[in-house]
Amino acid sequence: MSAVTRSVLQKYWGYPSFRPLQEDIVDSVMAGKDTLALLPTGGGKSICFQVPAMAMDGLCLVITPLIALMKDQVAHLVERGIPAAAIYSGMHPDELELAYNQAAFGRLKFLYVSPERLQTNQFIEALRRMKVCLLAVDESHCISQWGYDFRPPYLKIADIRPYMPKTPVLALTATATAKVVDDIQLRLGFKQKNVFQSSFERKNVTYNVLHEADKYGVLYRKLNAMTEGSAIVYVRNRKRTQVIADWLNSVGISATFYHAGLDAKTRDERQDLWMKGKVKVIAATNAFGMGIDKPDVRQVIHMDLPDSIEAYFQEAGRAGRDLKPSEAFLLVSPADVKKLQENQAQSFPELERIKLIYNALGNYFNIPVGAGANVSYPFVIHDFANCYGFSVVEVFHTLKLLEKEGFMVLSDSFDEPSKVMIKASRDDIYGFQVNNPKFGELIKFMLRSLPGVMTDFVKINEETMAQKTGLTSEKVVEQLKQLESYNFLSYVPRNDKPQILFLSEFVDAKHFGLSKENYHDRKKDAEERVKAVVDFVNNDEECRSVQLLRYFNEKTNKVCGKCDVCLRNEVRQVPYDSIEALVVSMLGEERLSVREVVGKCGDFEEKNVLDAIRFLVDNGVLQLSNNGTTLQKGHKKSRH
Repeated sequence: MSAVTRSVLQKYWGYPSFRPLQEDIVDSVMAGKDTLALLPTGGGKSICFQVPAMAMDGLCLVITPLIALMKDQVAHLVERGIPAAAIYSGMHPDELELAYNQAAFGRLKFLYVSPERLQTNQFIEALRRMKVCLLAVDESHCISQWGYDFRPPYLKIADIRPYMPKTPVLALTATATAKVVDDIQLRLGFKQKNVFQSSFERKNVTYNVLHEADKYGVLYRKLNAMTEGSAIVYVRNRKRTQVIADWLNSVGISATFYHAGLDAKTRDERQDLWMKGKVKVIAATNAFGMGIDKPDVRQVIHMDLPDSIEAYFQEAGRAGRDLKPSEAFLLVSPADVKKLQENQAQSFPELERIKLIYNALGNYFNIPVGAGANVSYPFVIHDFANCYGFSVVEVFHTLKLLEKEGFMVLSDSFDEPSKVMIKASRDDIYGFQVNNPKFGELIKFMLRSLPGVMTDFVKINEETMAQKTGLTSEKVVEQLKQLESYNFLSYVPRNDKPQILFLSEFVDAKHFGLSKENYHDRKKDAEERVKAVVDFVNNDEECRSVQLLRYFNEKTNKVCGKCDVCLRNEVRQVPYDSIEALVVSMLGEERLSVREVVGKCGDFEEKNVLDAIRFLVDNGVLQLSNNGTTLQKGHKKSRH
């Protein structure tokens, strides 16, 4: 079986061999076994389901919550000549129908689906007609209420398994504690436990916690000392991404910034600048990084404390994917712990405020009680908050809690270009043009310049169409909408706004409530995650890598030897007190050359003796001659 999958790997991806553990995972899937794969960020998870699916007969159904990532993977597969499509919130009904039909008729090899679509009748009806060879569940920690990013729609995945009883499931994640590992297998209905887990240890990445009041000074020194590669600077606040990028540019370090509030085109442009090495640093919120595979990230610097060890480990793990030495720095000032705890408290608004915001959403979208299930709306959080006088922060956290309760799903904005597909048959097109000559130029352009427009949705640019047809952009849009009203074509205008999808019928505020699990229990869980972060930054006795590995239930006594703790411990182990006392006593009232002093300290390493001399000179205990060669006692007394 390995020869077949290696051949597929070479043919479509150009790799002669698998990375460690990938082949074991692929073999397990090919043997029809339910499989859980824990691979670190950058460990090549997508290969683990894409390769076996290409070697099997049928369609691979991929469940993932990240729309930007699914669109990116679909684009990469199509570039390799592999037919793939995606189903997610905000799509035109005709787009959905086309993708489902392509999957049902065996025209696709991969169908990516966001988890909330699994609950729709349309999906279930299409699934009955699909020949699914593999069910891949990405970000599978989302299925566990103990996972740091629990999403209720993931619980519905097990419900679709009876429609494909012989199809194996491959669950993938980069971060999961032992409790979450068990929960994933239970909730996905594994026939038997089967886990492949690579070590969470990243030998080439050094984790450092630096307690510094002057974070900008540290930031400058670290980035300025970086001679090659690129860096990511993470902050919690969108505005600070721009402040930091502007400041870095002002001190001569090329930088740009990224956050989910920027329009999709701008985000893509900035990401591209950084990916191509045209800027050295990208300052970003945690919206940045999913699916980013830049090998030469030498530094990941956190200016703020993350909400959880899982989030920190995943973000820091974007460093050093080329396996070259890289560093992660978590900068901590005295007020940071209190700020993190306050943020955690804010993330659970009072229940009455949650109910008020939920009710306002119904009014904002004009959703009657009992309606709205599986309906998607464009949503700009600032507009909604301003409209009803809420703070953006409390609206954001309320939406996150409503997501965890299964009421809705909120997606970040993503660039969805305009698209069109002609529905009329070739026989009908001629007659339509004769009877409606005003559309002639536009129809001729589409048939001539948009290959595949008769069978699939094709991306269009209204401004380009206007230039080619002699119409104005406004006229092009007007005619496309008219042609859609005649059922001649389907037209999907460009959309770059976030989407909010209601998963259940809108309920009367009197009957609205949150379950104990998704409020009180999750609040307690969030407090424990914050405590783990605080314990990590305050533990200056134990190697950072050892601490992180233990959090993920990987016990080791092997220290990295390179992090801030290890270097501090190394300094502590050097007998500087003894060296300093010896140097001071041997000088007496005479002068000695530095070489003579070092020679008389033969029982100690030269480097450590020179460090001790430097300390004594800096503190005025010794004086160094102007030419830097001889030493004598200074004015200050030794502490020995």
